[in-house]
Amino acid sequence: MKVAFLLRKFPVLSETFILDQIVELIEQGFAVDIYALFKEETGCCHPLVESYQLLEKVHFPKIPCSSKSWIRLLKSPKVFWARQSAPISKQLHSLNPFKYHRQAFLLHLLYFSSIFNGDLSYDIIHCHFGMYGLVGVDLRNLGLVHGKIITSFHGMDVHIYPKRHGSSVYNRLFNQGDLFTANSEFTRKKLVQLGCPSEKLFKLPVGLRTGLYSTINKNQTSSKVQILTVARLTEKKGLQYSIKAVASLYRQYSHIRYTIVGEGALRDSLKQLINDLKATAYIHLVGSRNQEELRSIYASSDIFVLPSVTAANGDMEGQGLVLQEAQASGLPVISTWHNGIPEGILVNQSGFLVAERDVDALEERLAYLVKNPEERKRMGQVGQAFVRKYFDISTLSHQLLGLYNSLL
Repeated sequence: MKVAFLLRKFPVLSETFILDQIVELIEQGFAVDIYALFKEETGCCHPLVESYQLLEKVHFPKIPCSSKSWIRLLKSPKVFWARQSAPISKQLHSLNPFKYHRQAFLLHLLYFSSIFNGDLSYDIIHCHFGMYGLVGVDLRNLGLVHGKIITSFHGMDVHIYPKRHGSSVYNRLFNQGDLFTANSEFTRKKLVQLGCPSEKLFKLPVGLRTGLYSTINKNQTSSKVQILTVARLTEKKGLQYSIKAVASLYRQYSHIRYTIVGEGALRDSLKQLINDLKATAYIHLVGSRNQEELRSIYASSDIFVLPSVTAANGDMEGQGLVLQEAQASGLPVISTWHNGIPEGILVNQSGFLVAERDVDALEERLAYLVKNPEERKRMGQVGQAFVRKYFDISTLSHQLLGLYNSLL
């Protein structure tokens, strides 16, 4: 089976679920190609990218596509003359705003036309995030690529994109796409409300290689209790609430330490909050880490917290895969009653959920776990078994292959 992945950017450090999905298919003998509009420019890369030589499987536009619209526009004439591009007639047709709407205005179809020229055919074209499902069906409509199109929705593509561009923004995707997946039941219901045909829509969580997260609470002899968050530093992660909870908890339990792994737009404001709380000695923002480094950090931690909230612009968490990573590592987790998060833990068995923005409740649950190391261990064991059973990438890939085969 030949499978193409259509993505916005590759490789993205925070999208390990896509990487694991690709690698799992390669290991099963599938022919995989990756198409991305942008190349991630970062010095921190997942080891699997190198070990599976994935950059050799990635195709970017022959004329680099800029994230800045005015630069993209200035460069666009060069796309028409790039070697092995689509016929100019089809490139011009890709600019039809009445048919292709935002994808025409953004020039995404035009830039992809330097890769897809009508000669490429796949059994499955798997698009991650709804916006790139739209790109996929438009490229096929233009006759630039051929194959059945599956689109996987993850979160912001359900909550933010329709809010910005109208509830009908996915209509032609829903009409022309062959199959859709949602990472949670919450996301699935949102998609049905947006008009996705329920008979073509399936719940399929994103998974992880659970065997790589094998250590059960590792730190029993340490005098410190290590609290961990792995998240992009954005509003919907609610990190100011966990920072305040830990700072308050420190007054009673001075042996706690809190590490926040990730980068994002709120780094400076969160750093200022930590300074204002005089918490720099025990709360640390350590930046991004690749997955191999993250597994080591999980293994040296005791409690995981993800205080997700609904952002002012309506953005919400999707599945919250880091909660499954933490449970796979044998950590008890604390999070919020938010979107699909309750589907990804065993409430009051592998972790606790509190209301969004409730600092006191976060502090109370943290205090309980800080005081009870044996309970941390017990909950960690429950969570690890749960994630291995329901979120292992091999199990979920088997389900995905069933969906692929249903289209062939």
